[in-house]
Amino acid sequence: MFKGLFRLTGIVVLVCSTFSTALWAENGTQVYTGTVGKSPIVLEVNANGSEGRYFYQKYRSDLVLTGNREGETLILDEGSQADDEGKTVPQIRLHPKPDGWSGEWTSPQGKVLKVELQQAKLPPVSAETLPYLVRLHDKAPYEYLRLQGLKLKQGRTETFMGYTLQWWGEPQTKMEGFEVVSGYTAETRQRINQQLMARLWQGVVGHFGCYVDGKQGYYNQGIQPLWMTSSVMSATISFEYYCGGAYPDQYNEALNLDTRTGKVLTLDDVLWVGQGKPLHFEQKIYDYDESSSESSAVYYDYRSKELAPWLVAQLLKLYPKEMTTTAEGENDCGYNDDYPWHYPDWYFTEKGIKLEPSFPHVSAVCRNIGWGVLPYSLIKQHPGGVALQLP
Repeated sequence: MFKGLFRLTGIVVLVCSTFSTALWAENGTQVYTGTVGKSPIVLEVNANGSEGRYFYQKYRSDLVLTGNREGETLILDEGSQADDEGKTVPQIRLHPKPDGWSGEWTSPQGKVLKVELQQAKLPPVSAETLPYLVRLHDKAPYEYLRLQGLKLKQGRTETFMGYTLQWWGEPQTKMEGFEVVSGYTAETRQRINQQLMARLWQGVVGHFGCYVDGKQGYYNQGIQPLWMTSSVMSATISFEYYCGGAYPDQYNEALNLDTRTGKVLTLDDVLWVGQGKPLHFEQKIYDYDESSSESSAVYYDYRSKELAPWLVAQLLKLYPKEMTTTAEGENDCGYNDDYPWHYPDWYFTEKGIKLEPSFPHVSAVCRNIGWGVLPYSLIKQHPGGVALQLP
């Protein structure tokens, strides 16, 4: 299930405002398909043609485009802009035609290749398609087309807490993930594996979309199981990347599931210390997710004015030394301040919920702590919005 994608050939995507009939992506771009020379590509550009990206189907990695208009001609510069020494970059010049665009790609050395683009038409998805891929199909056709033809390679099998896990890898990006193949009912496994496989394909998308100054950047994503029971499951997703900016970054993010429903659990689903009914502000796990129905202002007030102070008070009782000791050198973690606990990462463990404080990259040394477990006996006194069977 969810191991491969239908193979499409001869695909290209472009965006421009000239044709209102073009396929529009959720981010306001139009989508076309075609070729540069004999090579299939996918290219998108924003509605006014000022910026975009494209990839060769053989390589799938993004090439950045910066555009401008000369009458009806759309001119797209590929990669970084010319530097102070007058370095030139490849350029695509396009002219409108009834069903798309035609033109030429020219290298800095003067090599010319014909470009033909037509409106992209995505086939309908089947009922068995992974929900994450359905989301891409409907809201991000550029990314959906990028994944076509990729297949996962079966890896090792292991047993974790009595559950059998099957690992899979995507060879081109070297992204890895696992699915559960025993220990739950078939229906439960399907719900869990939809979430797990979505994270794997999301890592593939992240890798191909990572670029710096018009060139491929560095993006790596991994996942490891942390805790599995009949009612809940936790795994940690690790990210290490440099896709532009002042410096590279790395961090961990937990995936917590209600195994009965396959839905992602937020901390408020498990722990609630506010007044009235628990809020449910859904985390934006994937790009293109819908926004939560709850008011973000109300939710922020709860997190900052009620949850964070409560967490600090409990952790000071449980871990007084750790909460008040600063790190060596110039890093003053300030664990006894409220701010690191507004939106902590968290996951299930044998004895309770493990909390990880939130810090910016400059204070990354403060992120991963060896303590910070809230015992289940305390959690059960403040149940969240989802009824769960906890140890």
